[in-house]
Amino acid sequence: MNGMAFGAMLGLLYDARSSVVGFLQVFIYVYSILILAYIITSWVRLPYSTWLNRIQRFLYDVCDPYLRLWRRVLPTFGPLDLSPVVGVAFLYILSNILDRLR
Repeated sequence: MNGMAFGAMLGLLYDARSSVVGFLQVFIYVYSILILAYIITSWVRLPYSTWLNRIQRFLYDVCDPYLRLWRRVLPTFGPLDLSPVVGVAFLYILSNILDRLR
């Protein structure tokens, strides 16, 4: 393999890594917004609507499995649930680590 082909292959690998890191950062950003929407819909009592019920169910199905991981680890503070705060903070720490890999 000559130097030019090796350089091209390294360039493709670097581009692929950059694309994966970019995708993961966008995913973390969108998932953090979904967790925020999940928190807001759990606090506010919305009027019954088929569409609102579907949205709340979607947010529960997407966010609750991740937040349950943190609920198992964190101590309980009565009615205060800190799992969304810790979960989002962990996601942003992960995003910063991925940003340094770029």
